[in-house]
Amino acid sequence: MKGYPFVASWSGGKDSAMAYYRAVKAGGIPKRVWTMFEEDKERSKSHALPFEVVEAQANQLGVPLMIRGASWSGYEQQFLHAMKECKGAGIDHGVFGDIDLIDHLEWVQKTCAKVGMEAVHPLWMEPRRKILEEFVTVGFEAYVVVVNTKMMPAHFIGRKFTIELMDEMDALGIDSCGESGEFHTVVVDGPIFSERVPVVFSGQHERDGYVFLNVVLE
Repeated sequence: MKGYPFVASWSGGKDSAMAYYRAVKAGGIPKRVWTMFEEDKERSKSHALPFEVVEAQANQLGVPLMIRGASWSGYEQQFLHAMKECKGAGIDHGVFGDIDLIDHLEWVQKTCAKVGMEAVHPLWMEPRRKILEEFVTVGFEAYVVVVNTKMMPAHFIGRKFTIELMDEMDALGIDSCGESGEFHTVVVDGPIFSERVPVVFSGQHERDGYVFLNVVLE
């Protein structure tokens, strides 16, 4: 990675933030962050963050934000479109936050290869808990913003991501990394940001078995 420009896949949550952090530490040069949104481009996929919050994160990273809107069926087409744009701008490495789900890794590698992008996975095959402890230790601040109530209790919504929270989840048999979609987070501060992202939480809502925290800028 040393000296190579990269685009980072950016969900706004802990895994993408750690992958970005690791890539920069390894000498990579961040040129863009890229986020997939719903088709109307109002909220990010999975994490359901409003555009202005993701934009504020990118501003604190100091790199341009690139977004695409897509349904799940149109996801690959938009992924390829975004990677082609990066390739055309001289960015030929993509950084992704996958940890140990081989299907995800293989899809990203295969899809990037179609446009000549090299997929980089800075977290790949490290123990989940080790990554998360480093995330907290180096000074990242994150909160649980989506909970899949079929997989874990709704009362975890809004909780700050800490070692204690991980212990609590692990004790209940919940994967404290959320790799199977148990929950999602929003990162508001950390060593990759120039300043804290000023967010407030304005209540919550439920939809299709999920609880979502309403995240807005101050």
